[in-house]
Amino acid sequence: MYYGGRLFRAATLSGRSETTADTIFKYEQVGNLIMATYSGGDIRYGQMVGKVQDDNTLDMRYQHMNRMDEIRTGICKTTPEALPGGKLRLHESWYWTCGDESAGSSILEEI
Repeated sequence: MYYGGRLFRAATLSGRSETTADTIFKYEQVGNLIMATYSGGDIRYGQMVGKVQDDNTLDMRYQHMNRMDEIRTGICKTTPEALPGGKLRLHESWYWTCGDESAGSSILEEI
């Protein structure tokens, strides 16, 4: 499974996510190194970096600055789902490593 060059948008969110349907994620991949940038909605700019595991799941760390000029950090574990037509749906479990350290889940769909 290759993630590079794919764009994603949140389809469902839970917890205290700062991501909205206006947040766009752009993924890149070099070998098992996975990177993403994201912005939109309540997020001015964000970055993710991580590793593609042998089972195609992603182990990622994220950081971003929101519209209130706060820098936020967290950890995200992602399980991909291949959709008909070749697009991907990403099932994410995440938690903040700053602030209240709450957790949640999200589903991102390729656009």
